[in-house]
Amino acid sequence: MTAPIPTRVHYHKKDRELELTYEDGESYRLPVEYLRVFSPSAEVRGHGPDTATLQVGKKHVGLKDITQTGRYALKLHFDDGHDSGLFSWDYLYDLIQKREVNWDDYLRRLEEAGASREPQGIEIKQL
Repeated sequence: MTAPIPTRVHYHKKDRELELTYEDGESYRLPVEYLRVFSPSAEVRGHGPDTATLQVGKKHVGLKDITQTGRYALKLHFDDGHDSGLFSWDYLYDLIQKREVNWDDYLRRLEEAGASREPQGIEIKQL
């Protein structure tokens, strides 16, 4: 797949959404929680379909920083400390295209595991 390259990337901190705008004027906003639970890192996806780790308690996760990696990807630095995995333009566009299916599948897996999107314990954030 050869995805279009965004012409603009903007983080809406209050809404915790990453907005990608493309040359054709189309713009998409992806919740940071969605990006976090579908991180392309080995920590999340494992080294195969049977080794993926279900991400729980990520409802309120945000971004600390965004850095571009070459001309092909973004590195997202989440405020829960996760910052491994590169979000290639192809992968981000795939997340846009499959957002509804991916999210429904994630919610189903959470329910099956008896887990929650809500963080456990006391959430501590530094500003």
